Amino acid sequence: MTNLVNLQDVSLAYGPLVLLDNVSLGVDEGDRIGVVGRNGGGKSTLVSVIAGRTPPASGRIVHSRGLRIGFLQQSDTFPEATVGGFVLGDLAEHEWAGSARVRDVLRGLLSGWDLDVSMSTLSGGERRRAAIARLLIDSHDLVILDEPTNHLDLEAIAWLAEHLRGRREALTVVTHDRWFLDAVTNRTWEVVDGRVERYEGGYAAYVLAKAERERLAAAAEERRQNLMRKELAWLRRGPPARTSKPKFRVEAANALIAGEPPPRNTVELVRFASSRLGKTVVDTEDLTLTADSTVLLDRLDWQLGPGERIGLVGVNGSGKTSLLRALAGERDPDGGRVRHGKTVNLAHLSQTLAELDPDKRPLQAVEEVRRHITFGGKEVTASQMLERFGFRGERQWTPIGELSGGERRRLQLLRLLMNEPNVLLMDEPTNDLDIETLTELEDLLDGWPGTLVVVSHDRWFLERVSDRVMALMGDGDLLFLPGGVDEYLQRRARQTDAGAAVPGHRPEAGTGGGSGGGSEPEAAPRLSAGERRSVQKETQRIERRLDRIGTRESELHEQMAQAADDYTRLAELDSELKALQAEKEELEEAWLNEAEKISD
Repeated sequence: MTNLVNLQDVSLAYGPLVLLDNVSLGVDEGDRIGVVGRNGGGKSTLVSVIAGRTPPASGRIVHSRGLRIGFLQQSDTFPEATVGGFVLGDLAEHEWAGSARVRDVLRGLLSGWDLDVSMSTLSGGERRRAAIARLLIDSHDLVILDEPTNHLDLEAIAWLAEHLRGRREALTVVTHDRWFLDAVTNRTWEVVDGRVERYEGGYAAYVLAKAERERLAAAAEERRQNLMRKELAWLRRGPPARTSKPKFRVEAANALIAGEPPPRNTVELVRFASSRLGKTVVDTEDLTLTADSTVLLDRLDWQLGPGERIGLVGVNGSGKTSLLRALAGERDPDGGRVRHGKTVNLAHLSQTLAELDPDKRPLQAVEEVRRHITFGGKEVTASQMLERFGFRGERQWTPIGELSGGERRRLQLLRLLMNEPNVLLMDEPTNDLDIETLTELEDLLDGWPGTLVVVSHDRWFLERVSDRVMALMGDGDLLFLPGGVDEYLQRRARQTDAGAAVPGHRPEAGTGGGSGGGSEPEAAPRLSAGERRSVQKETQRIERRLDRIGTRESELHEQMAQAADDYTRLAELDSELKALQAEKEELEEAWLNEAEKISD
């Protein structure tokens, strides 16, 4: 296997902060490497050094002869050019139109775009798409991507992962999107304290391998402490003591999670949430939301219950943020109403964060909300919560004005949680958060007994913290998707196949580019408003019954485990469980039939 890049004893520091400390590693043909680590820990620096963009303070970087590197930085400068000129360069239309790879890239990232518009008219997310498209159109030996999923929606991320899996170039990617890492990488590098720890496999394999390393390290430390105690005892007693070496069995990584309970006890959390919230949380009645002349939601009836965890997805511009703001009472509906339960204490994490006093310290900013909270049945101090969110030691006393954007977002999120809300609406909470902070946030939400609605393009986070996925498909409806994100992507693919156009052929759609969410042909005549409401109410009735069945199934499994020796009781419980499962199958079939009436 040919070596493409080799780093030998590379070191680099900025002032007292050491990012790389005598790092030696290499990138070979066929490598697909994911780079993870804390924000500010040196990930971007490492890939910039590999690309030859940043010279090290010491050590050597060796590139193979004629190495072609494609490098996507976090922030790029864009020339005064058209989209077509920037992405396609000097390629004539017949050249790029005749290339299957170029057409695939344009269809995946720039579908529906006018290639003659100026780059200066695009938003930051649209420029990001153009930059990725430009890089992927060229041929390289090594592709380096620094946060490629920033500003991309679920569809674009899924397309990019599939596209990269089909390419032969070596790949090195920095991203906080764990689903994307698992989809495209086969090795993981963790940048920590100036070192680069290397693991085989994608993100999931990395988590297991790291846990195994930590277990072995803990066992080694315990053994060292035991030996030290024995040595001290021997010194005090005088004559040598007889000791035997403890034997440690090295388990496979998968054994680390054997017997591990589910991350959330859904039944218990829903029961606790019901006691805190009551039966009514947030109800919408004939809710209508519009933006300019576009109808985002058309007379929506929706009941958000205690303990529900909803992942909300949809094309850009379909109204996800508008819906959250309406639920939070931050914008008035254009029709209908939103009703909150009497005991609701709602918190809304928006994409635009409120300004924090730059002269205050993080600990002061959190303690002015609350000094202690109860999480998972335990009392936790503001300082302990700050540690869990990455503010360790002196960082709790660093002026807020000196914090990075990601740190300020972490601080704002923590202030919301310290107010102990029982309803939490989160709009893109993963923006600017590193993987370690994301896992801490997920752990906190696991034990949080409230109602959650989260909008996120981070698929791993969305699937990790939510129990159900609902979608705004751009047609004024809110759909429940039993198949989750996979079902959403399949539906969007059908819409795109029906209405997408190849760029450069001057489609009637505008420059858009957010996610290709223009108008598509209908697969069937639209229902009347009355018929649509009737179908929505029926699907919601079925969903509520399915939720109750799911709760009862969990209770039955627990009761069967407790009655393991009572065969009569077991038979009764098993009979009830089978009846519920049969009813569940019928309800799911009925739901699909109703959903087909209003689906595209």
